[in-house]
Amino acid sequence: MLRGSKVGLRARHDDDIPVLQTELHDDVVTYSRSELRPWRPITPGSKDSRLVVDDNEQGHVSFSVVELDGGTLVGNATLWGIDLHNRSAHIGLGLRPSARGKGYGTDVVAVMCHYGFIVRGLQRLQIETLSDNAAMLRSAERNGFVREGVLRSSAWVMGEFLDDVVLGLLVQEWKRDPPGKADARP
Repeated sequence: MLRGSKVGLRARHDDDIPVLQTELHDDVVTYSRSELRPWRPITPGSKDSRLVVDDNEQGHVSFSVVELDGGTLVGNATLWGIDLHNRSAHIGLGLRPSARGKGYGTDVVAVMCHYGFIVRGLQRLQIETLSDNAAMLRSAERNGFVREGVLRSSAWVMGEFLDDVVLGLLVQEWKRDPPGKADARP
């Protein structure tokens, strides 16, 4: 498990999937604000679920996010679009509604930076988020990400186009410990 100050990132367990599917995927608005593809229903237990991890897939790595105090599942995090030639990847995360507003997002981004830069040896990490997602923008910027641009009206979300903000962080700009002191302690 990778540990921050508040959360741990661990392998996805089978019993995580129904919780994440119900609270993150089946909520049409939440899904529509976080995914590039349109929402569609997925049958519970389906192997087609985006939450089922394919351990042979090399282009992305999915984690379940748990509280360090008690081990409660609070969300998921993904390092996706991994490009080994250019040594870059994207960070994505989703928190259960009950876990939002507690600083977990900032800690998840810190742990994902540790994983991307230290464990994977990447040079660049990127986050794309909707321009009105203040929590994600704050989490990224607290971890040193810089706003690199705005993709105007690039995201179709629930009947309207919204702007996407692109944020980037290079390994040489990264400050290892703040804010979550992420590491790979057992």
